[in-house]
Amino acid sequence: MLGTALVLGGGGPVGGAWLTGVLAGLAEAGIDIGSADVVIGTSAGAVFGSRLRSGVPPADLYERQLSGADAVRLPVTARQTASFLWAALGSRDPQRSIERLARAALRARTGPESGVFDTVSALLGDVRDWPERELRIAAVDAQSGQTEVFHSRSGATLLEAVAASCAVPVVWPPVTAAGRRWMDGGSRSTANLQLARGYRRVLAVAPIPRAVGPHPSASQQAAELSDDGARVILLSPDRAARRMMGRNMADDTRRSAAARAGHAQASALAPSVADVWQG
Repeated sequence: MLGTALVLGGGGPVGGAWLTGVLAGLAEAGIDIGSADVVIGTSAGAVFGSRLRSGVPPADLYERQLSGADAVRLPVTARQTASFLWAALGSRDPQRSIERLARAALRARTGPESGVFDTVSALLGDVRDWPERELRIAAVDAQSGQTEVFHSRSGATLLEAVAASCAVPVVWPPVTAAGRRWMDGGSRSTANLQLARGYRRVLAVAPIPRAVGPHPSASQQAAELSDDGARVILLSPDRAARRMMGRNMADDTRRSAAARAGHAQASALAPSVADVWQG
C-alpha cells in the first residue's frame, strides 16, 4: 500500500471554518498534517486543501476564520433548498438520485459561472498554481453524475478545478472546465474517502458526514478502507461543534464559533490521531 492520505471534505462556509479549526488544532498538537503523500479535497476541503498544500500554515487558515476574513456570501433561498431536496431525494437509487440533481443543476436559473470563479478566486488568495506535492480535487460531472478527480495533469487550472468542486447544485451553476461541466464534488459523497483507496494511513476530516440522498456516508467509506487494510481515522463534528455550527452551513455569522469548536475537538482527539498518522 501507499503512504498517507489527508482527506478534506465539504461543508460550506461554516463547515469549512470548523475544518480549519481542526487542522490548526492538530498542527498545534505537533501532528504534521502537511507531510501527507496526497491531499484529497472536496468543495470547501478543496479550497483549504489547495492553500494548505501550497504552504499556507493551518494557523493562518484558522486565524482568518476568527478575524472574519474569507467571508463567502452564499444566500440560499427556500425555493432552492426545496428544489435541491426534491431532486436528491426523488429516488432511492444512488445513480438516479445524482442524475436528477444534475438535471436540476443544469436547469436552475442561477448567476453566471463567473460568480463562482470570483468567489473561489478570492478564497484561494495568492494560490494560483498546482502545488508540487500531490493534490487531488473531486468534482461531479454534471452530465454523467460520476465523481472524477482533477490533478496537476488533468488539463484544468487549479482555479477551475476548485471552482468545479465548489459549484453547489441549484445554488451555483455547473462550472465549465476541461471541456465539460461540473458540479459540487460533495454531491454524492461529502468527503470522497473512496479516493484514498490504496493508502496505508488515512486521516479524513468531514464537516458533513454524508450527502443528501441514498449515498454512502463517510463512516461507511472509512469502514471499507479499513476492510482493505488501511488505518483510518475519521473526524466529524461532535455534539458541541454541531451546536456551534447550527443547521445553515452558509451562515457567515457562525464561522468563528465553528472554527473554535473544531480547534477544541482536534486538541482533545490529537493523541488518537497521532497514533494513526504517526504510528
